[in-house]
Amino acid sequence: MLRNGLEPWHLLIVAIVVIVLFGSKKLPDTARSLGRSMRILKSEAKALKEEGATEPDSPAAAPAAPPVSPSEPAATDGRAR
Repeated sequence: MLRNGLEPWHLLIVAIVVIVLFGSKKLPDTARSLGRSMRILKSEAKALKEEGATEPDSPAAAPAAPPVSPSEPAATDGRAR
């Protein structure tokens, strides 16, 4: 039954359903919008990849301060409470 996955007639049925749902007038606009979205996604993914390659030592990776042990008194700002 599903030995080869999608067969050509499956794609034909999907194409007919898409044309019926969206109509032949909106189909080019929909495809254009999808193409724009894919282009933006690719450019953002490429920018993220390049940013990660250029900044291997990011400040977020380093710890901000060493943890305070319970035996040491906590630092105060000098005001009495």
